[in-house]
Amino acid sequence: MKAATMHAALRELPLAPLSAIAPGTVMVLAPHPDDESLGCGGLIAACCAAGMPPVVVIMTDGAASHPNSRQWPAPRLRAKRQQEARTAVSCLGLPPDRLVFLGLPDAAAPHDGPVFADMATRLAHLATARGCTTLLVPWRADPHCDHEAAWKMGVAVQRLCGATLLAYPVWGWLLPDEMDLDHAPPRGLRLDITAHRATKARAIGMHESQYGGLITDDPDGFHLPDRLLDALVTDYEVFVQP
Repeated sequence: MKAATMHAALRELPLAPLSAIAPGTVMVLAPHPDDESLGCGGLIAACCAAGMPPVVVIMTDGAASHPNSRQWPAPRLRAKRQQEARTAVSCLGLPPDRLVFLGLPDAAAPHDGPVFADMATRLAHLATARGCTTLLVPWRADPHCDHEAAWKMGVAVQRLCGATLLAYPVWGWLLPDEMDLDHAPPRGLRLDITAHRATKARAIGMHESQYGGLITDDPDGFHLPDRLLDALVTDYEVFVQP
């Protein structure tokens, strides 16, 4: 399947209410600080508004986005990105005790091995303790090593705790149209987030180190591209079944 065909199919998935997509408490696994807002900001806000705040888990520390910055060395950037995540999810309505940081190294999250297994076990215990029945993870077609690691970890956690697994696209929206994907036509649902679209946009803006031009001494550093924001700040969010 070509990526363009996949994108069109994702945009045509049926709309469903929050209760159909996430009938219980949700755990969101985000590879980096900002993926929670980019991929699931509307759902997080909707869950909070419904009195069912999710558990949001940030997998990596995000400290590799500007490796050549002298003004923002890794320890300072790590702390900044953690604070940005706290502010962003607060904007979405999430209580502070529902946010968890795993602190894995940015761009080097494990795909297997002892650390991977330990984290999966920890997250499965957390999901069980918090009563999470739905697990949201990055789409397996997202072209980023940490997103792929988060997908794999989500699969491992699902096997351990039995929660329903759904995936949200982030970078997958920017796959070249002519790229061949070894994927079947997607199955899943879309959530109407019209009521929360502006709040989601504000939450994304809270990640100013990635979006607001805060770091200016690393010209090769990361910056959220407008094309990605155009794809994600819309009236709906997509949740794909495995």
